[in-house]
Amino acid sequence: MKTNRPDGRRFIISCFFFIVFLCILASVNEIRFDSLLKFGKCAFNHTVPHNSSAENILVANLASENSSSNDIRILIGILTLPDHYHERHFLRLIYGTQSPVGGRVDVKFVFCNLTKEDQTVLVALEIMRYDDIIIMNCQENMNKGKTYTYFSSLPEMLNTTDGPYPPYHYVMKGDDDAYFRLQSLVDSLRPLPREDLYYGYVIPCPSMDPFVHYMSGMGYLVSWDIVEWIRDSDIPKNHLEGPEDKNFGEWLRDGHRGKNRYNAKWSMYNYPEPPTRCTHELWPDTVAVHLLKTQEKWIRTLKYFNVTQNLKPSKLYHIP
Repeated sequence: MKTNRPDGRRFIISCFFFIVFLCILASVNEIRFDSLLKFGKCAFNHTVPHNSSAENILVANLASENSSSNDIRILIGILTLPDHYHERHFLRLIYGTQSPVGGRVDVKFVFCNLTKEDQTVLVALEIMRYDDIIIMNCQENMNKGKTYTYFSSLPEMLNTTDGPYPPYHYVMKGDDDAYFRLQSLVDSLRPLPREDLYYGYVIPCPSMDPFVHYMSGMGYLVSWDIVEWIRDSDIPKNHLEGPEDKNFGEWLRDGHRGKNRYNAKWSMYNYPEPPTRCTHELWPDTVAVHLLKTQEKWIRTLKYFNVTQNLKPSKLYHIP
């Protein structure tokens, strides 16, 4: 038999070019992969702190992908005192274990200028570790303008040219003896307007009309446009002394602000004991519980809402 030499040559030539093609393709992909790898390393080096683990990077990326531009942005400023280290650490546990869906809620601790040497060290360490403290240029007070300083200082602190506007859709002033359930708060705000909103627990306790008086100081919330109005208007500046929550309601009344109002009663209420006209039993449809003045009341409240239900089982501990 005779071999068909032309067909054999064609086959060999075809194989040779096919092998060359595969080599080129592999080389191109290697270059692309190497470039992507270098780009990824460069991006992480510029955006992630050096002490962040790969797991933290992954979690941050997933959180960013799952967040939506339609998510509600809320700032809760808890007015407290510089020396209340224990209370702040406890509240970090309370709010750090909540992950609301559909909203980003930032909890910050708010107080006036530091006055002691130990505060300058201990508070600075807190800021370095947690970055959740706002120190305002004022002297500590309860009813002489601290709340005004808080709201009026925020636009200058938070407005930036490279961030979203507004930085927060809503800003809340909260007490450090109140427990806020962040998912319930987000859910209650979702259908509400994002402008000219005044939200909270209507005072006096029997009242259900948010347009008559004002919202309780346990925790009231306004939209960002009202925050900017407080900064710019002379009405709050000329009316600083007196019960801060009552003053706040009068500012809005005199300035014809807060045309959209939401009474969160009875999702917000005082702790059941001792019973008053502002209290009722704990129940599932709760945004905030106020007057948690003792550790016992905090524990009973947290147990009722079963806040440790997501504790992962482990051989390292046994909690009945």
